[in-house]
Amino acid sequence: MPEAKGKFYLTTAIDYPNSRPHIGTAFEKIGADVQARYRRQQGWDVHFLMGNDENTVKIVERARELELPPQQYVDDMARQFQEVWRALEITNDDFIQTSEPRHHAGCQQFIQRVYDAGDIYKKNYEALYCEGCEEFKTASQTNDAGRCPNHPNRDLKHVEEENYFFRLSAYGERLLALYREQPDFIQPDSRRNEIVSLVESGLEDVSISRRNFTWGIDVPWDHEHKIYVWFDALLNYITGIGYGSDAAMFNRYWPADVHFIGKDITRFHCALWPAMLMSAGVELPRRVFAHGFVYLKDKDTAEAQKISKTLGNVIEPMEIVDKFSSDAFRYYFMRECPFGGDGEFSFPRFATSYNADLANNLGNLFSRTTSMVLRYFDGTLAGSSAIVPDEIVDDQALAAIVASVSRDVEACRYSAALETVWRQLLDPANQYIEQQKPWQLANEKKPEYDIEACRRVLTNLAEAVRVAAVLIWPFMPSSAATMYAGFNYPVPLGEASYATIVPRPPMSDDLRVTAPLGESGKIEPLFPKIDAKD
Repeated sequence: MPEAKGKFYLTTAIDYPNSRPHIGTAFEKIGADVQARYRRQQGWDVHFLMGNDENTVKIVERARELELPPQQYVDDMARQFQEVWRALEITNDDFIQTSEPRHHAGCQQFIQRVYDAGDIYKKNYEALYCEGCEEFKTASQTNDAGRCPNHPNRDLKHVEEENYFFRLSAYGERLLALYREQPDFIQPDSRRNEIVSLVESGLEDVSISRRNFTWGIDVPWDHEHKIYVWFDALLNYITGIGYGSDAAMFNRYWPADVHFIGKDITRFHCALWPAMLMSAGVELPRRVFAHGFVYLKDKDTAEAQKISKTLGNVIEPMEIVDKFSSDAFRYYFMRECPFGGDGEFSFPRFATSYNADLANNLGNLFSRTTSMVLRYFDGTLAGSSAIVPDEIVDDQALAAIVASVSRDVEACRYSAALETVWRQLLDPANQYIEQQKPWQLANEKKPEYDIEACRRVLTNLAEAVRVAAVLIWPFMPSSAATMYAGFNYPVPLGEASYATIVPRPPMSDDLRVTAPLGESGKIEPLFPKIDAKD
């Protein structure tokens, strides 16, 4: 088993369940899952939290449209969201609904601490409100038409009411000190620079309650007010691990090692959230990673548009997963869309990536290796442990590959990590097949015939399959498991980590193909080729 390395707590942004998740939402969850799987694989005590943001006006409106009680509606949507996450093989340890009693209790305890610290006061308030974002907007946050840039088809609502406010303005200097002293607190650097500029320009106090709402969490000292959704939503990161309900669990996992969020909500997570925690005397998270957006390439205009429910250009993950597999979906978004920046999706581009990298490269290596062992050695490479390998990638180079992939995964440079695996391991392995021509080495009629050389070549290829499976498991768990199960490797996949790649463990003396045969009597391809028209 991998050596224990301490705890690692990671979260994603919680989602509005006013409709089912789209591929842009899934992008964040897959990126977080890669990190969670990688950390578990290397021996960390991981806790991975996801959830839904339910205490919103939009929930009440949507439930009313469907003639359902809000609680019934959010419970049903939570089930639907989790079905999608399971289909994408997301391995979150918990899923919090902000309508749950544990969240309500923790929120009320937290806001009371902030109130007792003197950082909450009441005043009359007049402002523009975006019902799409469920947040107040200043004039500088509107477009030329006076609307929210994220919801350009909606008029902003003029709101005048008496609310409770949080003294965010009092925390500007402490926040700037945080950014200076912990430059990795906000990643990537471009997001950090944006937040530093925002805070340096001056912070205003923020409204943290709404009056006369029936759905949400009561302000504990004034039941005419509900806690404003953004204040309440951020608290899921602590209520989800026991703040206000399970002190032992909270102390085990807090502070969060990384919050994964979209770049459009950085000011809430990188300014408001740490200020709230400072006020309540709670330790700050260690890092906030703000990923980019996924844009959809229009097939007629070739223009890239942000995927948005508002714009009506949503693609649901299951449209792709049901047809091409969850691993194909996961691979595309982690390889073709830089996690710290923006990426594009189109079905032709997906098909090109799938065929080139999955069908013709990864899948090709696995199917050719297993099929040749079956054909030339009846499935068993007897005496393989005694073979001195002529390594496809030598130990020094392999150690460098493992170190590079590890660094990139830990820094959320997922595309770079996969690029290293494909270019420095899989490409050489496929080239090795063409150079060594094992089909000629196994052919008694050929002058190149040398069955022991063929055994050595296929043993080397089986080793490349092992290494590839361990490296890609955080990204493509089903395919990695299928590849690893293709041979009787001595270390079970559940005990394999990057540390077991090199030095290389001894091969089984009777290394054999253990992959199941399909109806055709052959091993089914990992990734059958697809037509771009599909």
